[in-house]
Amino acid sequence: MTTFRSTPRRILFVAYPRMGLLDLTGAQTVFYMASRFLAARGLPGYESSTVSVDGGLVMTAEGVALDSVPMAAPGPGEIDTIVVPGAPDMDGVLDEVASTVERLRAISPMSRRTVSVCTGAFLLAEAGLLDGKRVSTHWTMCETLQRRYPDLTVDGDALYIEQGEIWTSAGVTAGIDLALALVEADCGREIAMQCARELVVFLKRPGGQAQNSRWLQAQSADSDAFDELHQWLAENLHLEELDVNRLADKVNMSPRNFSRVYKQKTGRAPGKAVELFRLEAARHLLENSSRNLDQIAYSCGFGDEDRMRVTFQRNLGMSPSDYRKRFTEAIEAGNVQEFGRSVSN
Repeated sequence: MTTFRSTPRRILFVAYPRMGLLDLTGAQTVFYMASRFLAARGLPGYESSTVSVDGGLVMTAEGVALDSVPMAAPGPGEIDTIVVPGAPDMDGVLDEVASTVERLRAISPMSRRTVSVCTGAFLLAEAGLLDGKRVSTHWTMCETLQRRYPDLTVDGDALYIEQGEIWTSAGVTAGIDLALALVEADCGREIAMQCARELVVFLKRPGGQAQNSRWLQAQSADSDAFDELHQWLAENLHLEELDVNRLADKVNMSPRNFSRVYKQKTGRAPGKAVELFRLEAARHLLENSSRNLDQIAYSCGFGDEDRMRVTFQRNLGMSPSDYRKRFTEAIEAGNVQEFGRSVSN
């Protein structure tokens, strides 16, 4: 059961030149929303400060200047959480933030927890805070982080990872998922749910959910010609007849030519792509809704529970009901990351 504090939790958001703006402001907004909902209940929320080594204006990578206060040494128990954002060009930034790293090394032990968003993990690693821990970062930088800091273990799948007092997250908007998880840990699921609804995001993508979803894989392939088709698919998965003829018609191609070009561009046949998109949509609903299996099967275009069960068995080796049961058990046991990796396909 959540125990509410009698005083606000103080959070420091660490700023440095050329950091990513959304890495910082996404998480800030989550805590701001949580404070609003807590205040409505007469409860203290979060007291946030943007800090830098010397204080003053800090220019982000996007060209927005943020005001900050000096990162002074705190007294014992003064800081609840330290949040370190990443930078789009971390390779170029890291050698320029030695003073920030030194300050993090000094003040992190005085906080209850230290968290990184995206490539902010590089600063924590440079400060020696991640040694021996399993961590997450942006999927494009996983190999670089692992190679540069061999004493840690980089998980390229997880959206965020908790390792005791250290939390790390994947790329950019995964910082919002991480912040929602922190709010839930501090204040309970109801407050976190209110924040998610206000921000119009899903609560909550589990930490073990893959960074690179089927939708992102499809969009990041050499498949610009099919971006509109994929968007249409996302909005029409409930339609059972999403065969090659219908998909080809949507892009004004002959079925034969569409099948050839689609597989060449995306690496899979159209029918298999539709199956995997439906599977991912069903997994999301099993994880985040209380709909029964028939409702989920219908809304994702399987038609009935039996067809959905066959798809789950073929791709994941378990039935939809088993998937939901195991996911729920993983949530309760705090093993969502392990569950996510076990069903990765």
